[in-house]
Amino acid sequence: MANLKEIRTRIASVTSTRQITSAMKMVSAAKFKRAQDAIVQLRPYANLLHTILSSLGDALKSDEENIYVNPKTSGKVLLVVITSNRGLCGGFNSSVIKKTISLINYKFKSKPDNITTDLYLVGKKGEDFFKKTDLNIVGTHNEIFSDLNHSSASILAEELIKLFTNGEYSHIELIYNQFKNAAVQILTNEQFLPIKIEEKEEQSSMHTFTDYIFEPTKEYLVDFLIPKSLKLQFFKSIIDSVASEHGARMTAMHKATDNATDMIRDLKLDYNKARQASITNEILEIVSGANALEG
Repeated sequence: MANLKEIRTRIASVTSTRQITSAMKMVSAAKFKRAQDAIVQLRPYANLLHTILSSLGDALKSDEENIYVNPKTSGKVLLVVITSNRGLCGGFNSSVIKKTISLINYKFKSKPDNITTDLYLVGKKGEDFFKKTDLNIVGTHNEIFSDLNHSSASILAEELIKLFTNGEYSHIELIYNQFKNAAVQILTNEQFLPIKIEEKEEQSSMHTFTDYIFEPTKEYLVDFLIPKSLKLQFFKSIIDSVASEHGARMTAMHKATDNATDMIRDLKLDYNKARQASITNEILEIVSGANALEG
């Protein structure tokens, strides 16, 4: 009977866990829908703005005074690592952390001049991991997810732009999960600064290259359009990460709920077998006792 009690206790425990994972799945599904709508609406505008800058690549590249294209040499690299504040989302955070470590060890340290790499962390999970390492952390921002909007993201983007234009860093990269669908996230690291100007050979042959006349001026383009594009790029990266997080958590909780259901079914089968064996033993004991009395 002790065995039956243990199985009943375990069934109750797994049932309670299944209720929690099912509730978390439904909450993530609701949040995922809002995040998905946000990134789907934002992505076309961000991509078009990036296309405009790429089409003006020759003009931007030839401007030696463009502080966003021609970095001041410092020999330092800043990696902006975007994770989440909460867990229970599968390998969402661990994949970003592994990618960051891989970039540090194999992309930057392998260079002859041994480039110094610093970290700028957005998300509590990344902070919890990297604060245990000997890597230099120049900033942590976990509060942005509590009130995520373009204004709050622009403040962080302006801070990154200032670090670059002041010459503290010659290269800044973003590392995050790009949203594809609820079950798939694309681990991405993209260059934030300096602005990556694609060569004509690398661009699509469908594009027409034109010598533009700037109106009002090229200085306006540098002072207004490029910062606007960088802020939007950073905001899109965070929105991508948020949508990917909810999709990953929804998928993880769905699998956990299914696994709990399978476990409960197996435990009930074991319980019924143990209960049947216990009843059979009791019947055998009663029959054996009755036969002994008759004998």
